Amino acid sequence: MTGAHLFSTASVAGRRILITGAARGIGAALARQLHAKGAKVALLGLEADLLAEVAHECGDAPWRYCDIADHRQVERVVSTLVTELGGLDVVVANAGIAKQLALLGGDPAVMEETLAVNVLGVYYTLRAAGPHICHPDGYALVISSLAAAVNLPLVGAYSASKAGVEALGNTLRHEVRHTGAKVGVAYFAELDTDMTARGFGTAAARAILGRSTVSGVAPLGPAIDAVERAIARRKRQVVSPWWVAVALPFRPIAQRVIDMALRRGVARALEIARTEEAPFTTDQPDRPRKMERPAWPDIAHPTPRSH
Repeated sequence: MTGAHLFSTASVAGRRILITGAARGIGAALARQLHAKGAKVALLGLEADLLAEVAHECGDAPWRYCDIADHRQVERVVSTLVTELGGLDVVVANAGIAKQLALLGGDPAVMEETLAVNVLGVYYTLRAAGPHICHPDGYALVISSLAAAVNLPLVGAYSASKAGVEALGNTLRHEVRHTGAKVGVAYFAELDTDMTARGFGTAAARAILGRSTVSGVAPLGPAIDAVERAIARRKRQVVSPWWVAVALPFRPIAQRVIDMALRRGVARALEIARTEEAPFTTDQPDRPRKMERPAWPDIAHPTPRSH
């Protein structure tokens, strides 16, 4: 593609779109909606049976199993899917996981897995798909989170990873601007997905919040509509619900409000989280661990200092 833009800024029809994490949640709903609006989608993810169902609902769209934390798999699968699509106009780096973690005394494997999937996986996706969308109609959308801007206890691994995703998106925007391609970053609060249900449905989370979520679960539909519009117009920022757009420019104030609101229950929640068997929001393949879990001292009775 060269020269003038080929697509209407009001429609996704005809666009060739690669979506990661497309087996369920945001990825699956987005694939179905984009297909219904005339886009050509390709899907990748971990859950082969679910991916196959979504692909069938999208006109037997091309799909592949792919662990996005494995850069060799990502390079191979993206190359294959782009070939099957006949090129690429849009990549949506949506795949991500979450799991509660007490930063002090929690299992370091949770941090490692979260960063491997949410940060390195997005990087590998952009690295593999990026060259294909470096044209005047190209667009990359990375799915960050309000958690990148406002941080909660027990969500440190997820928040750190989504802040990394935000940084990758903002950096890539600079690096591809000369090609005519654009980059957007999506910020969502708690949407009605399996990730929200599994991520907040723990005893430790309830000990802090006294309920299942912080801001209440928002319907998924408006978020998918917002992403569709963002792809059609190659927008810089996507939010859902609407009030996230108000919170983002006032991050320090929003953080202060959260700090004051969540003081109660944190100590008890941390105690629960260190032993609670909470799952990742999507089951992960076995990967080698980089470190063993260290012994953790009793912070309620710290060792006295010597003077």
